[in-house]
Amino acid sequence: ISTRHLSFMETGRSVPSREMVLRLTERLDVPLRERNALLVAAGYAPMYRERKLDDPALAAARQAVELILKSHEPYPALAMDRHWNLVSYNRLVPVLMAGADPSLLQAPVNVLRLSLHPQGLAPQIANITQWRTHLFERLRQQVAATADPVLAALLEELRAYPMPEGAGNQNLEGEHPGVVMPFQFRTAHGLLSFISTTTIFGTPVDVTLQELALETFFPADEFTRVVLQQITAAG
Repeated sequence: ISTRHLSFMETGRSVPSREMVLRLTERLDVPLRERNALLVAAGYAPMYRERKLDDPALAAARQAVELILKSHEPYPALAMDRHWNLVSYNRLVPVLMAGADPSLLQAPVNVLRLSLHPQGLAPQIANITQWRTHLFERLRQQVAATADPVLAALLEELRAYPMPEGAGNQNLEGEHPGVVMPFQFRTAHGLLSFISTTTIFGTPVDVTLQELALETFFPADEFTRVVLQQITAAG
C-alpha cells in the first residue's frame, strides 16, 4: 500500500480517524515513511520522525550497527540506506569491491549499481544470473511497497545492464527466498563462496532506522573461511 493507492480526498469517503489509519497500516505492515504519508493524506500530522544517521539521537543505533559490522569479521558485512547506498562496512568489504571501476566507488556508492554494472562486480560473480534475479525481486518488492520513484528508476537502470560476457545460468543450491542467498565471487585469492543474509531493526520508531539494512556474508565452504581469516590476519 502507498499514497498512490489511496487518496481520501479523491474517493469522496469520510476521512478515517487517526487510530484507524494507524491500525490499518500496522496490520498491513506498511513502512514508516508510507505511514507518515498516509497520515498526512488523511489530514493528520506525521507520527514517525526521520533523522539523519549522524543525528546525536541515533548515536546508540549507529554504535550498534558498527558493532555488528565489526563483530562479523573476518567475514564481509555492510549497511545500506533505503536507496541501497552504502552507509558503512567492515574491513572485509573492500576485498569484494576490488577491481570495480573507480567511478562506481565514488560516494554515494550504490550497492546494486556496483554489483550489477558491467564495469563493476558483475563479471566476478559466478552465479550472476541467479544473483541478478534475487536483487531484482528484492527491489521490485520495495518499489511495489513504497512507489519510490528513485527505486523505480534504479530498477529500470539495472534491468538495462547487459549480462557479463560468458555468463551462464548457474544456480547454486541453498537459496531460501527472503532468508538466505548463495553467492560465489571470483577474487585474486580464488573462488569464494558465501551465503548472504539481510538484517533490519526489529522495532524501529524512526524512519531512517527502519530503512537501514545490514547485509552479512557467511562462508559457505572451508576454503572461503580460511582465505578470509588469512586476509584479516594479514591486514
